[in-house]
Amino acid sequence: MKRLSTVFRSTAFFLTVSGCDILPQKGDTEGEQQQAQWLTNARLVVDTDPQLTIVRHRALPLDTTLGGHHVLLTRFEFNPSTAMGDEYALHVALDLGDIRQVRRATPYTIGSPPAQLPAFATVTCLCRPLRPDSLRGTFTLSHRGIGQLYGRIDATLFFTAWDDTSRHAAYRLRQRIDGMR
Repeated sequence: MKRLSTVFRSTAFFLTVSGCDILPQKGDTEGEQQQAQWLTNARLVVDTDPQLTIVRHRALPLDTTLGGHHVLLTRFEFNPSTAMGDEYALHVALDLGDIRQVRRATPYTIGSPPAQLPAFATVTCLCRPLRPDSLRGTFTLSHRGIGQLYGRIDATLFFTAWDDTSRHAAYRLRQRIDGMR
């Protein structure tokens, strides 16, 4: 009887952990999510200042009667090696629209229109200043609660140097993504 109880608990734990998408999957990038801001009734705004080589993502609050979108602002930090100077951060902004219409376990294309969910990205690094070109990939919602949502993002982020349009860079982002209200 005690053995059966242990087997039952182990099985329940395994199903809970694997079903909740807590553990990394094969091929995931090794970024550490440092920002997970989920805003309701907002509008995603991307500000560009070419003189200062700055691109900012922000969400403007809207009156709830206008039916604003759900916006997810995230930042992932990467440190590929123990060497100094190769660290970088990817900032990703997703416009999820009406979150109640986003189905779980369904991959949605993200990026510029005609993607299903508009998405924008910037990179911060000790490198030549980069301006965002495009973002292509998918977002899959795993869970949506009252104060938290999480899913998976699988995307490639493309950038061009501000001062030389022939120089390009691409960053891969494939891992769990969280949002907190």
